[in-house]
Amino acid sequence: MNKTFKRMDLSLVGREDPFQAIGHEWLLITAGTPTHYNMMTASWGMLGILWNKPVATIFIRPERYTHDFVEATDRLTLSLLGDHREAYKICGSKSGRDLDKTAAAGLHPATLPDDLVTFAEARLVLVCRKLYKSTLRADEFIDAQPYDRHYSPKEGNLHDVYVCEIEAVYAPEGDA
Repeated sequence: MNKTFKRMDLSLVGREDPFQAIGHEWLLITAGTPTHYNMMTASWGMLGILWNKPVATIFIRPERYTHDFVEATDRLTLSLLGDHREAYKICGSKSGRDLDKTAAAGLHPATLPDDLVTFAEARLVLVCRKLYKSTLRADEFIDAQPYDRHYSPKEGNLHDVYVCEIEAVYAPEGDA
């Protein structure tokens, strides 16, 4: 499946409902090179303006394989796949350490300028550059309920938080 993407005006992101796009549709966080990359599903995140820049804030647990790829690069992609729910489920529940998630999820990698990776199935892609990273801390939760609900020892480490500038937006050729 060969699909080309065209760069769109950044205002296209403003047409998205972030609650729907991230919380209900989900997205793929992808980092690496066209020959060595990994992706994971995210259903937590934020879009907005910070430091006078359009930004995406993403959350990744350090034990996730994708975390290694995000740490190794300055840039990553956030891909919205639309109704590819099964692909999202596989990319969110399986590790790229153990299998070829691209094949298992039925995805087709596509390369953007600067060798950034997305997928032919994407309806919208945000190219992001990392600006800031921090780690959530248990002692800084004002309301303990989210901590108690999402951070039992069984669940893993607290998330690293990345604030990333949205540098470019891509959509499949022919879409507006």
